[in-house]
Amino acid sequence: MRSLRHPTTGHVTLLAAALCALLLSMPLLARDRDHEHARKSLEAGEILPLRAILEKVERDYPGQIIEVELEREAERWVYKLKLLRANGALVKMKLDAADATLLGIKGRDIAPASKPEGVR
Repeated sequence: MRSLRHPTTGHVTLLAAALCALLLSMPLLARDRDHEHARKSLEAGEILPLRAILEKVERDYPGQIIEVELEREAERWVYKLKLLRANGALVKMKLDAADATLLGIKGRDIAPASKPEGVR
């Protein structure tokens, strides 16, 4: 008659650690693919470089950019930004990565900066 061996605590711990490592690596693999896709889109001229987006935002909405994300949404690339205005207001913006068109804005103090007279 064979005796059934029960896994020891060490085996269970090792198995749990391996499973956790596998699950944690899955989002990293997805992000690597997204990063590669974004890089190819930039090289193909399908999206603007981040610098161009930031220059437009800084000109129209002065403040400190505190977070930037580039995401694929409904067949288009979108830059999502969080901006801290001088008065402490937090503004969340969504811009089309292809042409910097403002797609959405939320927060207090969301009016664009006024331009000096004679400037268009």
